Amino acid sequence: MSSPDGTRRAQRAMENHMNDDSAEIGPIDYLVLEFPGSRMTGEGLPALVDLVDRGLIRILDLRFVKKELDGSVTAVEIGDLTGDGHLDLAVFEGASSGLLGDDDIDEAGSVLSPGSSAGLLVYENTWAAPFATAMRRSGAQLVASGRIPVQAVLDALESAEARDAEAP
Repeated sequence: MSSPDGTRRAQRAMENHMNDDSAEIGPIDYLVLEFPGSRMTGEGLPALVDLVDRGLIRILDLRFVKKELDGSVTAVEIGDLTGDGHLDLAVFEGASSGLLGDDDIDEAGSVLSPGSSAGLLVYENTWAAPFATAMRRSGAQLVASGRIPVQAVLDALESAEARDAEAP
């Protein structure tokens, strides 16, 4: 997340880990996934487990939050989400590196609609670790990063196809 305290914690944790010359660390990303009306089906959980099992990502933190109708935000324990028999989140129990703090929970809650819940996922892109490590060792520094939303890519491709169809 982008709070100053959270960023400092993440930097310290990664610097401590990177002091080990043999450590290969890939880029770290986070997602905040909103579930309107707090309806979680668990449909994406097998895909997440598959990414971990194949060594593509490593989950650093997984937390859940709920924004009440009055606007208050509370952290929800994973164990509290599994009582309905539909979600099996036990595999994620204890996924906590300490990178996410209360300020990050509040920040995530600020973008939620009242009555909704969200999953906060911090993960390492382990597939990129060898490349990222080689670049760091060669003195390269990441100076910009970003993500292109899927809908923007689809719109751009559709626009390009339309231009190609109109070309003589």
